[in-house]
Amino acid sequence: MNRLKDLREDKDLKQVDVAKQIGISQRGYSHYETGDNNIPINILIKLAYFYNTSIDYILGITNIKKPYERKKQL
Repeated sequence: MNRLKDLREDKDLKQVDVAKQIGISQRGYSHYETGDNNIPINILIKLAYFYNTSIDYILGITNIKKPYERKKQL
C-alpha cells in the first residue's frame, strides 16, 4: 500500500518505528505496506489513529487525508 509508505515517510519514520507504536513486528508492517498481506481491521484502526487520517484514506477510497470526527480515542 503506497499510502502507508507515503504517510510513514511524511513523518520521517522507519517501518520499525511505526510497527512498535502499533504493536506489531517490522516485518508484519512491511507486508502491509507492500500489499503482500491484507491489513486486519484492528490494525487499520490503529494506523488511522497513529497517522491522524481515515481508514478510507489508507485504503485509497478517498483522497482526503483529514480524519472523520471521532467519538473516542483508543
